[in-house]
Amino acid sequence: MIDQSENIDSVVNFYNDNQHRLLQFQASVEAFLVNHPRLNAKPFPIIHSIKTRLKDPNHLRDKIERKQKEDVQITKDNLFREITDLIGLRVLHLYQDQFPIIHNEILKYISEGDWIFVEEPKAMTWDPESQNMYNKLKIITEVRPTFYTSVHYLIKPNNNNPNPICCEIQVRTLFEEIWGEIDHSINYPHQTDDVACKEQLRVLSKLVSTGTRLADSIFRTLNDHNERKKV
Repeated sequence: MIDQSENIDSVVNFYNDNQHRLLQFQASVEAFLVNHPRLNAKPFPIIHSIKTRLKDPNHLRDKIERKQKEDVQITKDNLFREITDLIGLRVLHLYQDQFPIIHNEILKYISEGDWIFVEEPKAMTWDPESQNMYNKLKIITEVRPTFYTSVHYLIKPNNNNPNPICCEIQVRTLFEEIWGEIDHSINYPHQTDDVACKEQLRVLSKLVSTGTRLADSIFRTLNDHNERKKV
């Protein structure tokens, strides 16, 4: 009988030994986003900033243990295929009206063949107005009990590797990032059981949505003002 702890150790060691491969794909995805002329045009680029990370080995160990409890066995041969968030990029923008531009450029790059989707893009949102926007863009929406908001793209290189390296791209506004950072510090890698904290996070998510909507209104007003000045 295989010792499960020894198996997990071997998988985590394999992950550590192959981080250079993960970093190569991470760098290529980041380079596309950082150097894209439409997304980074001065003086007001669409992308405000980008965060990158590789999964912490201890968090990987914890996730493999959770998978085992669900009867999903993670091995060196399926690690990259089964654990799809080993590479993470977070793309931040100021206001929601900028999102369709980012989305369409990612779709265009997919259509050009360098990447393919591991699964269809998914938007986590509880806000009906945001959901309408995502529906128009034909993005699947999901409501998380925590009121988490973000759009996720799961991509991999366009090749026939049976154990492909995947990358999760998260796109969200700066307001949503504030909520996400607070939630992450409380609920990751294990969710809090404090009922008051959960309720306060839900309230904060509504404040964040209000801030994002107000930011959209400010920039729409500014754009209208600048168009009137041209007349």
